[in-house]
Amino acid sequence: MRRNTTRLRDSSDAPVSAVTLPEGWSPGSWRNRQALQQPVYPDPAALEAALVELSRLPPLVTSWEILALRRQLAEAQEGRAFLLQGGDCAESFAECDSETVSSRLKVLLQMSVVLVHGLRRPVVRVGRFAGQYAKPRSADTETRDGVTLPTYRGDFINAPEFDAAARIPDPRRMIRGHARSAMTMNFIRALIDGGFADLHHPEYWNLGWVGHSPLADEYQRVVSGIGDALRFMETLSGTEVHNIDRVDFYTSHEALLLPYEEALTRQVPRQWGWFNLSTHFPWIGVRTAALDGAHVEYLRGLRNPIAMKVGPDTTPDMLLRLIDTLDPDQEPGRLALIHRMGAGRIAERLPPLLDAVAREGRRVLWVCDPMHGNTENAASGYKTRRFSNIRSELEQAFDAHQAAGTRLGGVHLELTGDDVTECTGGARDLTDADLARAYRSHVDPRLNYEQSLEIAMLIVRKHQQLAAAQSLG
Repeated sequence: MRRNTTRLRDSSDAPVSAVTLPEGWSPGSWRNRQALQQPVYPDPAALEAALVELSRLPPLVTSWEILALRRQLAEAQEGRAFLLQGGDCAESFAECDSETVSSRLKVLLQMSVVLVHGLRRPVVRVGRFAGQYAKPRSADTETRDGVTLPTYRGDFINAPEFDAAARIPDPRRMIRGHARSAMTMNFIRALIDGGFADLHHPEYWNLGWVGHSPLADEYQRVVSGIGDALRFMETLSGTEVHNIDRVDFYTSHEALLLPYEEALTRQVPRQWGWFNLSTHFPWIGVRTAALDGAHVEYLRGLRNPIAMKVGPDTTPDMLLRLIDTLDPDQEPGRLALIHRMGAGRIAERLPPLLDAVAREGRRVLWVCDPMHGNTENAASGYKTRRFSNIRSELEQAFDAHQAAGTRLGGVHLELTGDDVTECTGGARDLTDADLARAYRSHVDPRLNYEQSLEIAMLIVRKHQQLAAAQSLG
């Protein structure tokens, strides 16, 4: 991919040498490529009116937040931090309420405390929310009892009710989604700025399970250890430790609905290039990662850090060509590769990709998504994931990176702060019979808060095992 090289200045007026801009790219150049997984809107004029309105609305994030995240992801790329990316499979307008939002934040804060304590390194916290309102689907239509309707593609596009009117793509839903994303971001920022994430008060994050969960004792030991360390430092210094009363928190979503993403793509004063200001960290899914496709074309021109899902059918040659397109200048913190293979295929499919990227000297942030490759249908008809397979893929990912001499720098999870029963297994050993009790997802099964915390503890244990084995070897 040819590039134009221009000497520019950043917001501090310091010269930026050899900055490169993608040749032939614009926020709308994706329209010249095949765009998969896009809805067909019945009223083009209504779509255009909605996009014009969106393009005038305030952005949801800022360019300096985006660049700060890039710097933190560059640290994770070098092994000096760890990425925790998690949240709902698909947000719903109906669940944009204070309890749901705060519960998601709580479980990510709990997980990050476990990771910080066990990994002894900073954690980059990125939520799959404030914009995760569109989902790719395997089929364009859905049939029930002989009736065929368009598939539900997320609240950005249509409604989940199996009703002809509800399933018609409505461009005004993008306006509603922008408003709910803004409300979500505003509430999260207010919580964090108000001290909700203060490590002096981890009790703020309790979700009601601590007194009876099988994981309660282990979690409380972590919290007590951090509290003891803080009190020791404050006793020595004679003053309260600063900069631990708040955390940086970022948002991410799949950049699937390209008209929406384009409308929120802006230039900003005193910065070069274009930013997607709907989110800090957009990603491309496996279904839309074609080298000559519209989604790759769109993301290649952004200054945001970006991610791409990598599946079991991705070949080394395909992956290297995509890396060349999405990160031609090998910018630190620019590109994350999120592999999602499935527990039964990762041992075969991941190592050739790791070897190819390492052999070419490409520096990326490797992240494991142990969820999407392990989806199955239970006998009851519910879509589910077995916790044992999620755990297995994650453990195998650590082993594969260790063997290849590469580094697993993060994890990508679909989870919720609610007490759902969507994934079987875990600390309470949920079975298929439990699925109907609290299955709430409209799309994919999520880890509940207890299973999510168990994953964080598993990551710590696996990391410590590998570190111990390396020191002995």
